[in-house]
Amino acid sequence: MLFPPLPVVIPLVVAALLVAVGAYLSRRVLDLIACVTAASVFGICCYLVAASADQPIVYWFGGWRPEHRFALGISFVIDQAGAGMAALAALLVLAASIFSWQYFESIKALYHAVILVFLAGMCGMGLTGDLFNLFVWFELMSAAGVMLCGYKSEEFGPLQGALNFAILNTLGAYLSLTGVAIVYAYTGALNFAQVSASLAAHDPGGWLVPVAFLFVISGFLVKAAAFPFHFWLADAHAVAPTPVCVLFSGVMVQLGLYAAARVYWSVFAIPLAAHSSVTSALFLTIGTLTAVVGGIECFGQRHLKRLLAFSTISHTGVMFMGVGLLSADGLAGTALYLLGHGLVKGALFICAGILLHRFRSVDEYELHGKGRQLPWTGLLLLLGALGLAGLPTFATFFGAGAIGESAARYGHDWASAVMMFSATLTSAAVLRIGGRIFLGWGEDKPVGAEETPVIPMESETLGRHRDTPRTMWAPALALLACALLVALAPPVRAAAVHAAYRMQDTRGLIGHVLLGTPMPPSPAGDIAPPLREVWKPVVNVACAALLALAALFPLALGRFRQVTGDAIRRAVHPLRAMHTGRVGDYVAWFILGVGVYGAMLVLGYRR
Repeated sequence: MLFPPLPVVIPLVVAALLVAVGAYLSRRVLDLIACVTAASVFGICCYLVAASADQPIVYWFGGWRPEHRFALGISFVIDQAGAGMAALAALLVLAASIFSWQYFESIKALYHAVILVFLAGMCGMGLTGDLFNLFVWFELMSAAGVMLCGYKSEEFGPLQGALNFAILNTLGAYLSLTGVAIVYAYTGALNFAQVSASLAAHDPGGWLVPVAFLFVISGFLVKAAAFPFHFWLADAHAVAPTPVCVLFSGVMVQLGLYAAARVYWSVFAIPLAAHSSVTSALFLTIGTLTAVVGGIECFGQRHLKRLLAFSTISHTGVMFMGVGLLSADGLAGTALYLLGHGLVKGALFICAGILLHRFRSVDEYELHGKGRQLPWTGLLLLLGALGLAGLPTFATFFGAGAIGESAARYGHDWASAVMMFSATLTSAAVLRIGGRIFLGWGEDKPVGAEETPVIPMESETLGRHRDTPRTMWAPALALLACALLVALAPPVRAAAVHAAYRMQDTRGLIGHVLLGTPMPPSPAGDIAPPLREVWKPVVNVACAALLALAALFPLALGRFRQVTGDAIRRAVHPLRAMHTGRVGDYVAWFILGVGVYGAMLVLGYRR
């Protein structure tokens, strides 16, 4: 089969051609090439999702197949989870490229080339079956992401955001590479299946395995903006071009989560099996802290892009909790939640881009009432807020229901409360900012203790625009429609369950990759609509609406507004104080996070 390498090869080749001849092509030709390339990759990835339903596709580059049960070559091992991540990346690149068509007045071939390199890195992370090459694709994606974040390099803000992005992700990458080196030194292998087989046969014991695991996933925890590695993400979102934010929040952060889960199940699950409760506790702790901190910081923002960035952090915490259950149904729910969140967040950032295009601002107070000119954009923002709350029939509803049921089954009933907290605060923040911008509710400037400094920024487009081209709102509408409808299809839910079981079948993967033996069939399953859980998203929406109204009409809600406002201010203030913008402080938090999580893992493993 020739298809497996194409999602990486096509965008890299086209990017190289654009760099070589892009100066001689018109702007519209460049846009068209980028859109056609992303659409082609999306179609191929969808084909790979279908083709890998029966058995994972193993593609050995150069025909270097395993000899005597030992893998020397480099491989892509494509299952439905990895191919699905690559398909989501290609879909969001397509949506961002269509949005960019009439968003930027002037843009050169370098932008399109870097976007395609970014796509190649994301696809490579989803499809690779090699530990070192997972790091390579991670670095390629990071390098392209830094360039896109600092694309407006003549301004100070993008340079600072790109610097924070680069330093934190590079530190994480160094730790990941160190972990890869430890694994390679002990096993002499880098292929996922080969490393897992070696560790299963000769478990070194002691601190080696947990330390190697922690080091390898550290870079992915930074990319996933897990607490306390999350500080760089909001800074990057505030200054990156809006189409780039669609990719950062829609799929790049989730790829960090996917990589951490993939490394655990494909490499470390067997040697850490006796201490799976420790791994579960680690992921649940990371997820809970990230969900709570991200939700609180989200509600305290007035800059729409930063608000959406903290929303992404909070929802990524929920997904970490789903992974931390170490169960197939929890992982299947996480897959659906990830899909729904990526689609919704991509649409919400496009709405932010429309506001920036029309009014040269994304500040909540500066835009007070101006959104009345854009009622349809307001409707899209409302649908996005409901998607964040997990309202039926959004994919987030099905994903949250499956994660909640799995958590209750394993005695983690508190997890549902954390998930509802995250959904309520992030949805309330979007509803509040939507009410102020599109309905003109509330004050037109911050009052008293709520006053926060305006974040200076340059507009991403030139001049004030009188209309919104269809190439801007159509991608948001399409993404929200997919988020609403995709999980209603039983084959999609069944594929999520199938992918979860396949990802967790480490021994079956070893035999399939190294010996060519078919993997055993996964149990048939479906994530049925959790009708008895409908009350949770309804409560989420009701509480979110109350919080939004309390922020918009403080006098009308009296005591409720005072109590909730005081509680939120007390929670936001220390978190905001942590977010200094100084990269040295972020590095200190990174070191602390690695130390604390490492102590949890090593001490728990030694018991």
